[in-house]
Amino acid sequence: MEIFLDTANLDEIKSAFDLGLISGVTTNPSLMAKAGYKDYRAVTREICYVVQDRISAEVVNVTSAEAMVAEAREIATWSPHVVVKIPVTVEGLKAISLIAEEEVDVDRLCQDCPWSGQCCTDIATARELVGTWGIRVNATLVFSANQALYAANAGASFVSPFVGRLDDVGEDGMALIENIVSIFETYGIDTQVIAASLRHPLHITQSALAGADIATVPYEILMKSLRHPLTDIGVERFVADWAKVSGQK
Repeated sequence: MEIFLDTANLDEIKSAFDLGLISGVTTNPSLMAKAGYKDYRAVTREICYVVQDRISAEVVNVTSAEAMVAEAREIATWSPHVVVKIPVTVEGLKAISLIAEEEVDVDRLCQDCPWSGQCCTDIATARELVGTWGIRVNATLVFSANQALYAANAGASFVSPFVGRLDDVGEDGMALIENIVSIFETYGIDTQVIAASLRHPLHITQSALAGADIATVPYEILMKSLRHPLTDIGVERFVADWAKVSGQK
C-alpha cells in the first residue's frame, strides 16, 4: 500500500518526501488556507515539483457539472502529475463521466511554470505522459460503496472513502474500505482506493489490511506512526552496551 500525505504545508511535504515515506499528496483549498497560502495554482505546482508524483488538487466551483469540467480542464494543465479531485455528487458524477476520457490541453501544459528546466519531467515527457492517461480524476467525499462504484463506472481513476468522518457519526469507516475493495476485485475494476480521513496510526495498518491501494495521512499521524517506545528503548540499550564494549563513556 502506498502512502500519500494529506496536507498543503510545503515543509511537511519536503520532510516526509526526504524520508522516503510518501509517493503522493492530496490537498485542497481548505488545506491551502490552513497552511497560509493564497495562490492555489502556484503552491500545487511547487508540490508537484517536490514530489514528482500524483498530486490531487480539488475543484472549487462545485455548483454544476459544467463548472467542474471547466475547472478540471484548467487544473489538469498545471502539471502532468496533477489528479483532479471531484466530489461524488450528482453533478460531480456527471462531470467525471464527461472528462474522464478527455485529453489534457498539451499546448497549455506547464505554461509559465517557474520550475521549467529544473523539473525532472521535461515538457516533451510531460506531454507524452498526459497523452497516455488523459485527465485523471480522484472522486472524493465517498461515504458509501454505491458512490464508489458509480464513480468508478463514470471513469474515476481513484475513489477516496472518508474513514474518520464515518467513524465520527457512528458508522464503520474501515468496513467501507473493505466493501469497496471487495466489489472492485469481484468485477475487475481498475480504479484505485484511497483510504482518506485517517485519524490515528492504527488506521494506516487497518487500511493496508483492508486492501486499500493508498492511504492518505496527515503529517502528524504519519510521524506518530513512525515511532514506538520499544524502538527508542532498544536504541538506548544498544548505545549503552556499545559504550561498555568499546570502553567509551
